[in-house]
Amino acid sequence: MSATLAREVAGLYAGASRFARGYVGGKLRGDPASRAVLERAAARPFGVVADLGCGRGQLGLALLMAGRAQEVIGLDRDARKIAEAEAAAARLPARFTAGDLTADTVPDCDTALLIDVLYQLPAEAQRPVLAAVAGRARQRVLIRAFDPARGWRSTFGLAMERAGRLVRGDSNAIAPLPMEALAAPFRAAGFAVSVTPCWEGTPLPNVLLVAER
Repeated sequence: MSATLAREVAGLYAGASRFARGYVGGKLRGDPASRAVLERAAARPFGVVADLGCGRGQLGLALLMAGRAQEVIGLDRDARKIAEAEAAAARLPARFTAGDLTADTVPDCDTALLIDVLYQLPAEAQRPVLAAVAGRARQRVLIRAFDPARGWRSTFGLAMERAGRLVRGDSNAIAPLPMEALAAPFRAAGFAVSVTPCWEGTPLPNVLLVAER
């Protein structure tokens, strides 16, 4: 992602907290997933995007400002982050809703994004979410996932996640599904699936799963 685009998107959050502004800019400039998603969209525009677990919504807004999405529908359980996303998107074709991905309906879309979301959910909740997304996304799905089969990277990533949960007082166990389990509902729905590393510059086992048809 260009520094100019990252700066322009961060500027939309002028009314948010200093932390939120710094977080948005840092994610857009430094997160390999942001670059990977924008590159995919440059090759084939995303149309109507459902950003599931969107947080503050910066990735969807970057797609809109780059002309690589027609509309963005964001869903996240953190109402405070959703409020920041809505304020930032005031003049853009985007709408953001606070809700639980495991309970709320996945919206119809051309492209669905699940960036660093699934492994945060209980294991038993992930498969129904995947099935719902496979049934609602018309063209493609992009998932930045935690791959539990990446050797030392997975061992390190699990330790980091567990330490973070301990600090936050989060009782949910980290539960990354194998890549084949993530891919299966999309293959069954007629998508072609690829998985590539998405950990540039980090020691983490993050990968990008892309399902397209």
